[in-house]
Amino acid sequence: MIKVGILGVGTVGTSVANILKKNRDIISARAGVEIVPVIGSVRSLDKKRDVDIELTDNSMDIIDSDVDIIVELIGGVEEPYILVSKALESGKSVVTANKALLAYHRYELQEKAGDLPLFYEASVAGGIPIIGALRNGLSANHIESIVGILNGTCNYMLTKMIKEGVSYGDVLKEAQELGYAEADPTFDVGGFDAAHKLLILASIAYGIDAKPEDILIEGIDNISQTDVDFAKEFGYEIKLLGVAKRRENGVELRVHATMVKDTHPIAKVDGVMNAVSVVGDSVGQTMFYGPGAGGDATASAVIADIIEIARGNKGPMLGYKRGLEGEALKLLETDEIESKYYLKLKVTDEPGVLASVTSALSKERISISSILQKESKVENRVRLLLTTHRCKERDIKAAINSLKALDCVGDNISFIRIEE
Repeated sequence: MIKVGILGVGTVGTSVANILKKNRDIISARAGVEIVPVIGSVRSLDKKRDVDIELTDNSMDIIDSDVDIIVELIGGVEEPYILVSKALESGKSVVTANKALLAYHRYELQEKAGDLPLFYEASVAGGIPIIGALRNGLSANHIESIVGILNGTCNYMLTKMIKEGVSYGDVLKEAQELGYAEADPTFDVGGFDAAHKLLILASIAYGIDAKPEDILIEGIDNISQTDVDFAKEFGYEIKLLGVAKRRENGVELRVHATMVKDTHPIAKVDGVMNAVSVVGDSVGQTMFYGPGAGGDATASAVIADIIEIARGNKGPMLGYKRGLEGEALKLLETDEIESKYYLKLKVTDEPGVLASVTSALSKERISISSILQKESKVENRVRLLLTTHRCKERDIKAAINSLKALDCVGDNISFIRIEE
């Protein structure tokens, strides 16, 4: 019998304990041994919990108990790092769903774990087995790219904005009322949640040791109905994407709102669902789709990890025993990102303006792919919407500075990157 202790019996922890009991027979058959949840920790013992295991408000009671596997579901960074470290030091296997912990401490934890199993399937995309796919199923491939919808809240909001024309403010309020977004939604809509998950995937695929502060992170709070209308007219969907791309001299890691061709499989993923597209040099494109959050979906991934440990599977936490790619890959600077871009600017409604705009872009080696002028005038200005051919981030930023220097162009210039 394998005994399980749960650090953090909240929504997911309750589901883990209850599913382990409800589906005991099928889980035991697949694991080859009975798996029993025996103890869990909570912040307060005063709150009633729908779970039939011993509860404690002291996390160390679980670390010091005779459990075989510790499931960490507390959330946060430093407190769980201390607890997981103590669990590993005591010789216990660990399963965690904590993306923030891994975004900051995955390499330290891999060193501490050594040959002890430390699994974390539920940390990225909830019930989608993307970690296992990268560590195992795609392990024969050089990973060319990972492009994912990694935050269901943002995907729900953008879907409503595009499909129903709901404004950003209204859809955010609706998402909060439905429980998809927190009272302070910054972690989701600002792109930080997706960034934590992308860093975990990038470590498995490329061996890149980066922190959230090291990569480009943008959210969806600046997406307007004008952007949505343009996207529709030119055959795009807008998604918040986590993007990892292997290039000859390094790896791009970025999270931002993105225009995606409506024919791309990931463009068809709506609502709170998550999806991850992975391109391997041997297998080509693979697509993973499913629920990215929720108690039972996340618990499903947690229990899958517990079963893997019960079967005797372990291996290095991040899936490799020495540096990947001969340790030649590095994280590229933000200015080295290459993409196509959508630009939105307000210009004076007078002859010669378009020539001035195209000349400013041309000086920075920016080539225009398409252009649209919106005739609605505000203070004798019109909106100019355009897309570019592929260029580097530093060049588009230089071009924007050149445009702002023109008398005919307003200061408020925004852009969205394009993936096709």
